[in-house]
Amino acid sequence: MRAVGAIVLAVCSFWFFSQPALAEKRVALVIGNSAYKNVTRLQNPINDAAAVVSMFKRAGFDSIDAKLDLSIGDMRRALREFGNKTRDADVAVIYYAGHGIELDGTNYLVPIDATLETDTDVLDETFALDRVLFAVEPAKQLRLVILDACRDNPFAKKMKRTVGSRAIGRGLARVEPSSPNTMIAFAAKAGSTASDGDSKNSPFAKALVDHLTKPGLDLRKAFGFVRDDVLKATGNAQEPFVYGSLGGNDVTLVPAAPTPAAATPTDNDATMQRNYEFALQVGTKPVWDAFIEKYPSGFFTALAKAHRDKLAAEAARLDATNKAKAAQDEQTRLAVEGAKAAEQAKAAEQAKATERARVAAELAKKAQEEKVAEAERVKAAAMAKAVEQEAARVKAAEEAKAVAEAKAAAEKKAKEEKLAALAPPPDKSDQPAAVDLPRSIQAELRRVGCSTGAVDGNWNTAAQRALDLFNKHSGMKLDVKTASVDALDAVKAKPTRVCPLICDHGFKADGDRCTKITCRDGYQVNGDGTCEKIEVRKPITKREEPKAKPEQADRAKLDAAPAKPQTSGQIICNTGGCRPVGKGCHIDYGANTSSRGAAYLTEVCN
Repeated sequence: MRAVGAIVLAVCSFWFFSQPALAEKRVALVIGNSAYKNVTRLQNPINDAAAVVSMFKRAGFDSIDAKLDLSIGDMRRALREFGNKTRDADVAVIYYAGHGIELDGTNYLVPIDATLETDTDVLDETFALDRVLFAVEPAKQLRLVILDACRDNPFAKKMKRTVGSRAIGRGLARVEPSSPNTMIAFAAKAGSTASDGDSKNSPFAKALVDHLTKPGLDLRKAFGFVRDDVLKATGNAQEPFVYGSLGGNDVTLVPAAPTPAAATPTDNDATMQRNYEFALQVGTKPVWDAFIEKYPSGFFTALAKAHRDKLAAEAARLDATNKAKAAQDEQTRLAVEGAKAAEQAKAAEQAKATERARVAAELAKKAQEEKVAEAERVKAAAMAKAVEQEAARVKAAEEAKAVAEAKAAAEKKAKEEKLAALAPPPDKSDQPAAVDLPRSIQAELRRVGCSTGAVDGNWNTAAQRALDLFNKHSGMKLDVKTASVDALDAVKAKPTRVCPLICDHGFKADGDRCTKITCRDGYQVNGDGTCEKIEVRKPITKREEPKAKPEQADRAKLDAAPAKPQTSGQIICNTGGCRPVGKGCHIDYGANTSSRGAAYLTEVCN
């Protein structure tokens, strides 16, 4: 039984190790846009998308999202959901078939509900290639974007130009990915167009399906084969092109099956199994004899002996059947010819003996067939058990690896946080395009009139206030504390101004600008921002008071004097006039001290 277990384990191990690596997570998003609402329908994108989806399924991808005929909202949702899946993926692939357009050197993918009446509509109704690259950015090992979008674009022919110097190119523009291990494949090189094809699939899609997921084939070589096939199919009119760079090691979408090591007991057992299967296909006694002679012992040898014995039993059964038939014929002949009774009795006895031999041969054949069937059942049970044990071993190994990776990741994170506390802030100039998310949101907030601050990529208090202002006027509840992809998509979705234009005193809103309010002569700007007539006030002439007579002036001074006894040397006035107070005298106010009227004053002397 130990030998049987070793053989079965070898067979199962060979099968397991011929499959793609289990630890590598691969995800794909496939988009096919055919049913355009404002231009002629494209025939092949949905067919090409279906072929590419089947290719990824055969390659054993962990997740494949197939999306057909997407509007701008559907494309935004698909990219957001796929971006969430790439966060823990090793390989991320996006395939897009449909219309694309180039504007001022930037490439855009066109949803089916786009109108693109003017060149500025491209910014509002399409998706920039940078947004697609942002969705595959988190993948750890490989980021691949395939664009079958280089067709002759009917939008560009009827589009109105708002700026005469703005360039709308033919095909797509050349790109240079900023992130490492990123490749962008065009169906036709920059500045040229691709053929939609005369058959069910475009030449580019057909070549992709033929070469891209061959096990162990490096991507650069695979796209080289794709290029050769497309050039041949289009008479050198269309040349696919790949942008980006990879390292020195081979990069594959489907890993190659490991080559079994030579001269090991497991390989000898696998060879024995293959020879057993060949012998089973032939199924003759000489072949089984040769197999048993080459492999005198082992699990498959026992099966071979059972098959050989089955053939021998069948041969014995046929021989016994023939002899019984011959004896019966002989008995019949003698009876017809009127032979002696003794000869007929002898022939009858011989016929009975041959019949017994035939029956015994039949029983022996059935016994051998049951023996072979039992041996096959034992083989199947042993292989199933070995498969189950191997699966349990692989699962345990994966769980142990996951625990080790989690532990290593935690240790690495702790170490990085410790180093980050000591290290100076990183230079943002060399960061990948993902760090420009705050800058992109600031630019969009300025476009919709919710920000007047600088577009510097610094998500500060001013930027947060601008996003909060956008929330109030758009009815949304975006998180203002962090710059997110959701915020960028929400602001970009607004084609016109959202926040009202606020102008200083003396200015008024004129479209997206504040212009100075000008009033005609005789009018001025009031607090409400409108013109009102200037009131001219005449100067008021003051009437001069008549000068008081000297006696009245002295009386007025006396009335204003404080209410206290006055001393000698002062003036006292009454109805008879005014005179100095005598020396050693003072003024007696009498009972009317509050009025201090000059007519009631009395001079009192010591």
